[in-house]
Order: sequence, then structure tokens, then C-alpha cells
Amino acid sequence: MKKVIAALLASATLVSGYIAFDMYMDHSAQQAAATAAEKEQKAVEKKEKKEPVIKVEDLTYQLKDSRTGALMREFKPVNFADKEVYNKEIKALASELAKGIDTPMQSMKLDGNGALIGGSNRIVLKEDELVASLQNLNTNQLEITVPIYETPPNVSVQAAIGVSEVPIASFTTKFRPNDTGRNRNIQLSAEAINNTILGPGDYFSYNSVVGPRTVERGYQQAPEIINKELVMGIGGGICQTSSTLFNAVDKAGVQIVARSHHSKDVGYVPKGRDATVSWNGPDFKFMNNKSYPIIIKTYTNVAGGTLTVEVRTAQRYL
Repeated sequence: MKKVIAALLASATLVSGYIAFDMYMDHSAQQAAATAAEKEQKAVEKKEKKEPVIKVEDLTYQLKDSRTGALMREFKPVNFADKEVYNKEIKALASELAKGIDTPMQSMKLDGNGALIGGSNRIVLKEDELVASLQNLNTNQLEITVPIYETPPNVSVQAAIGVSEVPIASFTTKFRPNDTGRNRNIQLSAEAINNTILGPGDYFSYNSVVGPRTVERGYQQAPEIINKELVMGIGGGICQTSSTLFNAVDKAGVQIVARSHHSKDVGYVPKGRDATVSWNGPDFKFMNNKSYPIIIKTYTNVAGGTLTVEVRTAQRYL
């Protein structure tokens, strides 16, 4: 009997042990599952709390002058994702900024004592370089350098010695001696470009050198061509000076940078050989592509009705 009872007690103990172990394992599994679920929930919450991705179009960029570092404009590229629209936008922006920056070189002159006077730098905003920078914006660099270049006149007193010695090209046009107002305008504009000296690589802008054509500066009413019609205007006749200059420098082989035709033929130069100009409008520009300096000389014979423009340089350069 005692043996039976002992066996039953042993069996009961064994069963209890199994039950306890099973309960323990079940609890551990539940606890592990709960821990995993908690970790997963925290991961989801962390992911949800993660800061949103910063996009280029959400940022504001500062466009700064490459020369001084001064802020020129703040720019928000809201259309960055739409490449076609964005490219049109940044090209228009570059063009707008360039209009406020680009300045023709003011050519130097040689005075009666052989001294160089006047002159100022050519200033150019490189639109293509700015557009390229704006096409490659990123979220790490919010300052964009606006590429602006300045080029001073490239001529020295030493290089200018004897620059008037030898004519390398000349051109003459005729006008009516009795057309006093027009002739006065030709004379004033010819005087304005006389003795202009350009070193290698220097640019010439007719509008920049001659300046505004106003009554205060002595210019008079005279016929001028506008939209194929002859109308009276202050400064009529100055295009004869620019056209005579064009033919002279073209014969000299310099590089023509900008030239426009009149809306109808003019009588003082062959067809297609004119160079129309107007203040805040078409300009006549060229660059001295020679390896030596050149000087522009003008000779106006009002009584004889002739205007001559010569391009000269020193004998030692030829």
C-alpha cells in the first residue's frame, strides 16, 4: 500500500512539473511575443516620427555677386521638378539679372599730349554659367555665386606711342553741306569717336562712346529712318557716322560684334553696308582682334560734305 501511494505521489509530482514547465514556456513565449510586438510598434512610431525629406523646391537660395559676395536676389525654385518650365524660368532670371549688370567697355582716348584718358571696365554676367548652376541645385548649398566678369581696357601709354602713324583702313561718305541740322549731328558724333584707342581684345560700343543724343548736348532735329519712314528726330544723321565707322573697321579686319540694318536702304553707303543705332536700342559694337592697339580718327569736312573715318596704328606693329 505504501508503495502504491509513493508511486502515485511521484506521478503527481512529475505531472505537476510538466504542467509548471509548460506554463512557464507558454508565459515566456507570450512575453517574447509581447516584446517583439512592442519593438515593432516602436519601430513604426519611430518611422512615423521621422522628419520629412527636404526637397530643393522647398528651399530658398541666395544669389550672390561673385565679385563682392553681396546678396543680389533670393530665389525659390518652386518648379524645380518640372524641368521644361524650370529651365525657361531660370533663363529668364539670368537674362533679367544680366540686363542690370552688363555694361559695355568705355574705350580710352588719346588726348593732344599723348596721354590716355577715360575708359571703364566691360562688365558681363555669364548667363549660361548661372543657368548651369541653377540647374544643379542641391539641399546642402544654399548660396549660389552669380558669375560676373570685369575686363579693363587693355592699352598702356607705352603701347600707344605712335599709334596714329599709319592708316590701315579708311572709308569716306558724303552728305549735303546745306543740311545744317543733320550735318551738326554728324560732326558731333564724329568728334565723340575721334581718338578712341583700343588695345588687343578691347570692345567698342558706339552708343557708349557717343552717349545720349539730346538737345542739351548740342544735337539737333534732322530726318531719321523709323519703320521705313523718314521722320524728324533729335540726332538724325548719327547713323551716317556709325555706318562710315563700320565700313572702315570692317576693311581693317576687326571683329564685328553687333550691327543692325536700317528698315530701308540709305544713300550714303552701298546696300547692306549700313549700321543703324539708337539710344537704348540697336548698337554698333566691335572688338579689336589685332595683337596691337588701334586708334579711330575722324575727319569731317562740313563745307565739302564729307566724313572720313580711319583706323590707324604704329608703324612698328605692321
